Amino acid sequence: MLFKQQALLRQRLFVLGSLAIGSVLYLVARVGTLDRLQPICPIEGRLTPHEPEQIPLRTLQFKRGLLHELRKGNATKEQIRLHNLVQQLPRAIIIGVRKGGTRALLEMLNLHPAVVKASQEIHFFDNDQNYARGIDWYRGKMPFSFPHQITIEKSPAYFITEEVPERIFKMNSSIKLLIIVREPTTRAISDYTQVLEGKERKNKTYHKFEKLAIDTNTCEVNTKYKAVRTSIYTKHLERWLKYFPVEQFHIVDGDRLITDPLPELQLVERFLNLPSRISQYNLYFNATRGFYCLRFNIVFNKCLAGSKGRIHPEVDPSVVTKLQKFFHPFNQKFYQITGRIFNWP
Repeated sequence: MLFKQQALLRQRLFVLGSLAIGSVLYLVARVGTLDRLQPICPIEGRLTPHEPEQIPLRTLQFKRGLLHELRKGNATKEQIRLHNLVQQLPRAIIIGVRKGGTRALLEMLNLHPAVVKASQEIHFFDNDQNYARGIDWYRGKMPFSFPHQITIEKSPAYFITEEVPERIFKMNSSIKLLIIVREPTTRAISDYTQVLEGKERKNKTYHKFEKLAIDTNTCEVNTKYKAVRTSIYTKHLERWLKYFPVEQFHIVDGDRLITDPLPELQLVERFLNLPSRISQYNLYFNATRGFYCLRFNIVFNKCLAGSKGRIHPEVDPSVVTKLQKFFHPFNQKFYQITGRIFNWP
């Protein structure tokens, strides 16, 4: 009889022990699930009364993966609604200059967790057909983002197209405008090199740079040549200043962005009123390519396309000198207007 009672007691203790262990395992699994789900809660639900509501950078870093899925078209409408994602008009535009480093600047600014970039050049304000489609079409070309983030697009043709300043002013008179420039003669040769490469891919011939840049009849600089005209920065900037005060422009040194990018990016962060988040960790020099590449995190790195940093053809030194002398007075005026001085010849 005593033996049976002891066996029954052991059986009951075993059942109770199993239930207790099962409960503990359930709670552990539940807590782990909640912990994993936490990063995808809506932003508003995760802010406490003591947290600033400006730019929740930690939240934005958690959600870069979701934005990547959106860019690939893989996110659902429910995800978009749940995370309060929107397509915002840009609050800053890189308006130029062609071959000044606009793509490099956009990609580097995208390192900042509060910045979202439009991957393609939209050409809304410089293309009459696109502009006729209206502002909702333009907004629809923007990436999804969180309300606290800044959307930036770049279209270098904006800087030299006459209608663009007024059109952008009508959209947003307080927008911030970024202009990245390089030494004007170097930029003109880089412009020529890109066109030359395109012609060669199609097995087409193209004039030498010297013949395009110098008028053979007068032996003077050919201002009708687009590559030369684009490098007269002050002429284009004066047209923009009819609509926007100089305080809404920030000039980026494209030559320095190649050799020492971090100081230039920190200046842009301040101009955009962003907290300083881009560091030397995010930029590493690739000796093989001769350019800085981007490190977003321990897993994801990115280098610019192989078409960047093309080798320029050799140009007659006398033509280079003539161009540098031609650009000199325009450069001096550009320094006076912008307050930024470059060591250009």
